[in-house]
Amino acid sequence: MISLILEMLSYPFMVRAIIVGLLICVCASLLGITLVLKKYSMIGVGLSNVAFASLSIALSFDLSAMEFSFPIVVIAGVLLLKYSEKYKVSTDTSIAILSCVSVSIGVTFTAITKGLNIDVCNYLFGSILIMSRLDMYISFVLGIIVLISYIIMYNKIYSITVDEDFARASGLNVDLYNTLITILISTTIVIGMKFMGSMLISALIIFPAITAMKIFKSYKNVVISSVIISALSLFIGITLSYVFSSPTGASIVIVNLVIFLISSIVRRFLNE
Repeated sequence: MISLILEMLSYPFMVRAIIVGLLICVCASLLGITLVLKKYSMIGVGLSNVAFASLSIALSFDLSAMEFSFPIVVIAGVLLLKYSEKYKVSTDTSIAILSCVSVSIGVTFTAITKGLNIDVCNYLFGSILIMSRLDMYISFVLGIIVLISYIIMYNKIYSITVDEDFARASGLNVDLYNTLITILISTTIVIGMKFMGSMLISALIIFPAITAMKIFKSYKNVVISSVIISALSLFIGITLSYVFSSPTGASIVIVNLVIFLISSIVRRFLNE
């Protein structure tokens, strides 16, 4: 096992994948708890489709995918939140509209400019081979910013996650912090779209959170266990991907699914 790990670490692209992947997993798992508890978990799916559209446009005009997609996904996330609040439209409805429109725009741009014969699978489902050194640096900086922001706002995030009405009554600017959370999750999706793929990044947001909630009831314990589960899934998934030459993003999602199923079975037996 140790020899396998050393062999993996001898490749620069594997080191980049582990560093970036760990940051993405930690950020996604932390923010995922808030989204799941607030029943906003599908927002990750909507924004990942926006990431696909922006990525398609970037590829069509030979632009940097990450730099081009970052402001678009962030703006889309904020507008989605504001639109749902202002017009009292359910979040699910807004996300469904956003997803359909985004995928349509992405496919249309690809068809018109490059043709549908272009290989977009790496961007849809992720590939550690397309991550450059620059991508790693950008992802690392953005990931650190997300992580530090979460730590600074932890108490505020906890308040609006557990009881938003009480937080609002206490004088907390709930709308502001909801917007900041949306910006953080949008940033996480952007830095994860090359690693996990725009279609699979939302799984990193949802699975660790719901798995941790199956095991623990305390918010603090859920936060800690979610990060551990996410990191463990990353290392196992990357290892399986290396050994069996399977897609990295898909392997990590499958590992997350297996851990979730095991925790559900164990939880059921303990309750009997």
